[in-house]
Amino acid sequence: MNLRFYNANVLLLNRDLGAKDAGEHRFDLIQGELWVKGNRILYIGDGTDTDRIYENIGETGIVWDREIDAGGNVLMPGFKNAHTHTAMTFLRSYADDLPLQEWLNKQVFPMEAKITHEDIYHLCRLGIMEYLTSGITSNFDMYFAPLPGAKASVDCGFRTVFTSGLNNFCQSLPEVKELYHEIGEMSGRTSFLMGFHAEYTTSMELMEGMAALAQEVKSPVWFHNAETALEVEECKRRWGKTPTELADDLGMYAYGGGGYHCIYLEEKDFSIFRNRGLTAVTNPASNLKLASGIAPLKRFLEEGIPVAIGTDGPASNNCLDMFREMFLVSGLAKVKEKDAACVPAEEALYMATAAGAYAMGLKDCDCLAEGKLADLIMIDLKQPNMQPENNFVKNIVYSGSKQNVALTMVDGKILYEKQKFFIGADPDEVYHRANEIIRRIRQ
Repeated sequence: MNLRFYNANVLLLNRDLGAKDAGEHRFDLIQGELWVKGNRILYIGDGTDTDRIYENIGETGIVWDREIDAGGNVLMPGFKNAHTHTAMTFLRSYADDLPLQEWLNKQVFPMEAKITHEDIYHLCRLGIMEYLTSGITSNFDMYFAPLPGAKASVDCGFRTVFTSGLNNFCQSLPEVKELYHEIGEMSGRTSFLMGFHAEYTTSMELMEGMAALAQEVKSPVWFHNAETALEVEECKRRWGKTPTELADDLGMYAYGGGGYHCIYLEEKDFSIFRNRGLTAVTNPASNLKLASGIAPLKRFLEEGIPVAIGTDGPASNNCLDMFREMFLVSGLAKVKEKDAACVPAEEALYMATAAGAYAMGLKDCDCLAEGKLADLIMIDLKQPNMQPENNFVKNIVYSGSKQNVALTMVDGKILYEKQKFFIGADPDEVYHRANEIIRRIRQ
């Protein structure tokens, strides 16, 4: 498909700034056009310098499949949801108002034991639909059965990076190795990075095996890390080390990676994250709802530790909404530090886009630029919550919502536009399947 957006405000990443001095200059805004040829961005500019594009592609013109008048709306990179358990849509509003360990052991794990691979496929389609409505163009998914989720992403045209949920109760090291190759070969939009569920659910033998496997295939490693104070204390009682120290000592970080949540890191942990180039993925809504705590984002940023944002699963959030996450990331950091300048809007937007892309290994999806993959969204400014236009970025982070997502494009294809889905599935059929699944397993 060849698509031309015109009359647009295009949000560009300012690449000339380091993490510590970015401040309010993370992004630049230009008025003009954006062209998509196939699955990549061909041109961004004011429309007066297009001769160089024709010269580069060896053509005198382009036949457009569609030309879209953006009407002054904002084109920006899609959000990267850097920690998800998509198939858990079936537990939305089912297992609520409980602390983490009780929630997992008494509600989540027993119900997950009842679902099939076919169920997971349909539940992931529902989650993908919600991602699209929130302007999310890719997610970083961990689940005990990744293959049906990968098939759902392929069939819907979505982009997903998977990681293993390896633990004492599901998957094995040979299975994880096979998943690494099989999912990576399924589609140009699916890939797999090494990981395991958490230290408290995984034996030393499996963790040692994961470290060896990650080094063999040269993959980063990801796991739930320091989500609760209890988790850290129990790990220290077992091994005399925090989860971060343990993973580092086992050699898991030879090729980088990071952790999900990262609320209760200790001094040595910060040094490991900084020295190993690890990313902390914060999940503010889930952490609030489970009363887990607030991540030390100011400390991460001061030490140059990258931070990305994830929604976590729909059973603990319960909403797969990056707008809400960005607001909470900034707002909670300000309250925690008693500093209204802490984590400004521009930093939160960077975490939700470029930082998430880097964490997931999606370097071609980090920003809007010529030659990058066309994973983008259009933000509708012609709504009360986006007016007046004092500052586009602050409006998106502090007052934006799903209602402002007018269009979501993944890999050069429009998958959601004006509340309609183009994923090869009837929304009513997806909803019916999800309700049918939960009715069956609750019997």
